[in-house]
Amino acid sequence: MEHNMVGWFEIPVSDMDRAKAFYESVFKVDIAIHNFGGMLMGWFPFAEGKPGASGTLIKQETYIPSQEGTLVYFVCEDVANEIGRVEAAGGKIYQPKTQISPEHGYMAVFLDTEGNRVALHSNA
Repeated sequence: MEHNMVGWFEIPVSDMDRAKAFYESVFKVDIAIHNFGGMLMGWFPFAEGKPGASGTLIKQETYIPSQEGTLVYFVCEDVANEIGRVEAAGGKIYQPKTQISPEHGYMAVFLDTEGNRVALHSNA
């Protein structure tokens, strides 16, 4: 295989301003909002030439936030940092920091302000 299978992700939102504030608070990043003919996209930062996929928050009538959909994992230095900011930003902790195994590190899951289930992963 020449590349990783995931190249892009989209997280549905009902309220772009609320979702933008939540993700900026939890991950300490800036999200740029772009309007494509009524479809709003909040682009996560992208590091050119670095591993991992980029993605966006997306607000459009056919995108409906859900706890049952695909689970996106954000890579972190230590899951405890981001999961520790979730509730203050308006989200809910769905699964606290949990060790997967000594070889595979840790994970945690939260519900964002829009009702999406989102995961975190770190080696520490």
